Amino acid sequence: MSEVLIFAGTLEGRTIAEFLNRYEIPSYVCVATEYGESLLPEGGCLKISHERLDEEQMAELMTSEHPRLVIDATHPYAAQVTENIHSACKKAGRPYLRLLREGYHLEDQDVVYVDSVAEAVDYLEGTSGNILATTGSKEIREYTRLGNYQERVYARVLSLPEVASSCAKLGFSGKHLICMQGPFSMEMNTAMLKQYDCRYLVTKESGSTGGFMEKYEAARKAGARLVLIGRPVKEEGLSLTECKKVLIDTFSIQTEQKITLVGIGMGTADGMTKEAQTTCEEADLLIGARRMTLETAHPGQAVYHAYKPQEIADYIASHKELEKVAVVLSGDVGFYSGAKKLLEVLPPQTTLIPGISSMICFLAKLKMPWEDVAPCSMHGRSLNMISMVREHQKVFAIVGEKDGIGRLCRQLCEFGMEEVKVYVGERLSYPDEKIRCGTAKSLQDIQTDPLSVMLLVNDEKKRIVTHGIADEAFLRDKVPMTKEEIRSISLSKLRLTKDSVIYDIGAGTGSVSVEMARVASYGRVYAVEKKAQAVELLKKNRLKFQVPHLEIIEGLAPAACIDLPSPTHAFIGGSSGNLKEIMGLLLAKNPDVRMVINCITLETVAEALECLKTFPVKDVDIVSVSVGKSKEAGRYHMMMGQNPVYIISCEGGE
Repeated sequence: MSEVLIFAGTLEGRTIAEFLNRYEIPSYVCVATEYGESLLPEGGCLKISHERLDEEQMAELMTSEHPRLVIDATHPYAAQVTENIHSACKKAGRPYLRLLREGYHLEDQDVVYVDSVAEAVDYLEGTSGNILATTGSKEIREYTRLGNYQERVYARVLSLPEVASSCAKLGFSGKHLICMQGPFSMEMNTAMLKQYDCRYLVTKESGSTGGFMEKYEAARKAGARLVLIGRPVKEEGLSLTECKKVLIDTFSIQTEQKITLVGIGMGTADGMTKEAQTTCEEADLLIGARRMTLETAHPGQAVYHAYKPQEIADYIASHKELEKVAVVLSGDVGFYSGAKKLLEVLPPQTTLIPGISSMICFLAKLKMPWEDVAPCSMHGRSLNMISMVREHQKVFAIVGEKDGIGRLCRQLCEFGMEEVKVYVGERLSYPDEKIRCGTAKSLQDIQTDPLSVMLLVNDEKKRIVTHGIADEAFLRDKVPMTKEEIRSISLSKLRLTKDSVIYDIGAGTGSVSVEMARVASYGRVYAVEKKAQAVELLKKNRLKFQVPHLEIIEGLAPAACIDLPSPTHAFIGGSSGNLKEIMGLLLAKNPDVRMVINCITLETVAEALECLKTFPVKDVDIVSVSVGKSKEAGRYHMMMGQNPVYIISCEGGE
């Protein structure tokens, strides 16, 4: 007894047989030849026979095996066999499924369309030039009607002794009889057409698994005319994928999907690794943005256009019949790729195949190394590019917008970086690829393709990485300023991180704000200041020290801070008598906020000590700092004392 009876005269039929064998569904497989039998796996759950059956014998087999399903996977041109299987199913009372081969519809005026081999021969009778016949041995006799067929026709048939013998009896011999087993690549077909100087290629519309497109492309490349024999009947049935789904539902099969995230490089097939090409070619389902699937999809493949991780995961889970799934991603799967979020929603056994990232591709074209480049992506992100260019000699960025590069160049100029070199790469690897170079000043108005990248080169030699800007470097006027040594200690007590969100309350000239912004280059600094003169100095120092992520808030704290984002850190250099209210607001916004308070007057110290008793804080530290700095007096140096400062640090929490 067998659960499924398969008439497997095609690759699709063998695929279904292997699928059922893999999931241990007992099946009986009928093939046309011993060779067909040799292609199927031995043992397992398959019973295989190469005996030819007529309609009555088919019905008897169905009765004895009593399968739940009969699958007709015979060749599209075996019309009589299909009719016999269908009739036998009716007699035996067995459900009939027709498995169809994927077909093509060509919009090509150079292709000659005929309905049969006989009609193809009728057409060829009125032509001259050699012919490559790939229609099989069963109808090879038709070609003998051509007057000089033994010189014109090159017959490509299966490499079986009985086939070679029958063709030889008809007069096909020597180099005119090509006994080979496919599949044949486009390159091999092209070479064969050129080798025998064939002006015509006769083929059946055999679908993707029958190598039709490889023949079509070869004919075009070799300058031969394709004579295409259409399918004998217009059939209705199921695709390979649909047939698998029926089997999964019928037998409650729990398939084992193999999901692979594939980095395909810049987007063209030439830029893919061999591993990536093979994975995409063998996939039952290809998922990705339309631009990427156009380059990677193969005929007959299921394709789904999507980029949202959960949407992709849901589609894969609902199509268990598609066992090999490839999700194609541009560039490399580990370089600003959607792979990161996909891995969060896909099964843990999902595998990744790396690709060539846009950075590696672009730097190679510029003949530059990339080990000293800081990478980033501006695509859909808010980045502090000014700080990145200030901190790194080379910065690579993925853009993603037409005016993204021009907008950044204008910002660089605003912050005094107009001489930064800018290399622009558009549509890398495509035929219309464009690479150009300039400065931030010269490229302020540039418009690019959205598929663009850039390299920024800042040749400034010295990059100081510690805090401690000299007091004289700041624009000050008559506005009070926290001195250099006090700033250094205060910043150390703050314990900032690269992405800190910081309030500088009573910012004055912005000396502390600037130092904090240069440390927290990927964070945000809010400089809160009530005096108009100080606000103007803040704006100037913000530009001078190239800290665009320093945002100036004009007003009195705590009211000016109410609508600001929650802080991770706060420096209080001037509270205007509102220290208690300021600390209360800070702790309300973030109970774990870290604070540093600078006090000069004893009254402020007393107020701060009272706040430390009132609010839930920990890690309290109080330092009294007295700084003496030398001053020249003739040929002598005298130490001049500055006002002592109390530096109080703490953070929220009991």
